[in-house]
Amino acid sequence: MADLTITATNIVAADGYNPIDLIAGEAITRGQPFYTKAADGKAWLASCESTSAIATATGIALNDAAAGQPIRGINGGTLAFGAILTAGTFYVLSASGKISPSADLTASDFVTLLGVATSTGNLRILLYASGVEL
Repeated sequence: MADLTITATNIVAADGYNPIDLIAGEAITRGQPFYTKAADGKAWLASCESTSAIATATGIALNDAAAGQPIRGINGGTLAFGAILTAGTFYVLSASGKISPSADLTASDFVTLLGVATSTGNLRILLYASGVEL
């Protein structure tokens, strides 16, 4: 498998979601995981291949934002994706800064759990940056 192919209009937070509001440090697209950079407190694209800090996802974007613009993310609750998930599968931060099944992790990736699919369309957000590098 590979990174999820996300249709932006399908990305919808379900009732009871936990929002996080920041300013984007770079362009971020709806459905992309981001981390909060300690140096400036802004949202930047997360990736599992750089450092454990960059792999520490703090949310998944609910809107598109250019650098310097407000970004709203979800860091708890349920996120709808459309019917692109496999129920029961754990999804993680990928090397390209997107979302992929945990089976796609490879050597030197930092393991960051994003959530578990509760159906083919919904991901229960469970952000957990392990700090462990494979």
